Amino acid sequence: MDSYTLRPMADGDRAEVAELIYSSINSWYNRHGMPDIFRGGPVVTEVFYDVYHAVEPGCTVVAENERTGRLMGSCFYHPREHHVSLGIMTVHPNYFGHGVGSALLRHIIEFTESNNYGSLRLTQSALNLDSFSLYNRYGFVPRYSYQDMLLEVPEGGIDQVTRRDDDVREARDHDVDAMAELEMSVSGITRREDYRYCIENELDIWSVSVCENSDGGLDGWMVSCGHQAMNMLGPCVARDEETAAALIRDGLNRYPGRTPVFLVPMEKAELVAKMYSWGARNCEMHFCQVRGDWQPFDGINMPSFLPETG
Repeated sequence: MDSYTLRPMADGDRAEVAELIYSSINSWYNRHGMPDIFRGGPVVTEVFYDVYHAVEPGCTVVAENERTGRLMGSCFYHPREHHVSLGIMTVHPNYFGHGVGSALLRHIIEFTESNNYGSLRLTQSALNLDSFSLYNRYGFVPRYSYQDMLLEVPEGGIDQVTRRDDDVREARDHDVDAMAELEMSVSGITRREDYRYCIENELDIWSVSVCENSDGGLDGWMVSCGHQAMNMLGPCVARDEETAAALIRDGLNRYPGRTPVFLVPMEKAELVAKMYSWGARNCEMHFCQVRGDWQPFDGINMPSFLPETG
C-alpha cells in the first residue's frame, strides 16, 4: 500500500474532506445492504468541516498519500473541559482495512494523553463490527447503548402532548451556565462552547430549547440540527424521561414534513415506548464508547454527531 503522512487539515482540504466523508460513509452502508446515509452530493457534507473549524479550529488530522497527494483518511476531534470527543472518522474505500484508521486513532489518543484529558469518547455504530473492533483494541469500553429512532413528522406536527410541554422554551445566551451545570450533574462533563455556538446559530441550522422548572432552573435542554446532511435531534440532557419527551416533541415539531433521527437510551423503557406510540421506528443502534474516566449517567443523555457526542 502507498505510504502516507499525518498532518492537520488545511483550508484547501475542505472539499476533498467532504468528498471523503460522503463516499466513505455511503460506501460502508452500501456494502452492507443499506441505502446512502448522505444524499445531494459531497457539497452537503462540507458542513462537518465548517462546524468543527468554527467550534474548535485546528483539531483535525488527515492521512495524505505521499505518492498522489490525495487524502486517504480524515478525522475531527474536539477537546472540552473534562474530555476529548472523537468526531467523524473516515477512510477512503480504497484503503479500508489497511491501518489508516488505526493511525488516525493513535494520533488522537496521543493528543488526549499528552494533554492529560480524563477520557476520550465517541458514539459508535453497533452495526459496524470493524470499527467496534478497532476501538475495542485501543481500550475503548462500550458504556451505554442507544437505539436510533426516526419519525416522519406530519405537516401539522406531533399532536401528542406531554406533561411538561408548557415548560419548554427557546434557549438564550444566559442559559449556558445552567446547561453546563445540568450536564455535569447528569453526565459528568460540560460543553459550554458547544451550547453557545448552537444558540448563536450563525449557520442558521441549529435550534436549542430548554425545559425550565418552577424554581427557574433547568431540568433539560435539547439541540437539534436541520441541515440536509444531518437532520437530527441531540445532543440532549434531561433529568427524567418526561422532560426528555417534552424536549423531543418540541424538537420534532421544528421539522414538519421531515424525518429527523434521534438516539434514545435503550434502558429508558417508558421513553422508548412513548416514541413508538408517536410513530417512531428504529433504523440503527449505537454505543457510547469511552477510553478512560467514566461516570454513569444520572438521567437522560442523548448524543448526536454534529457537534459530536459527549
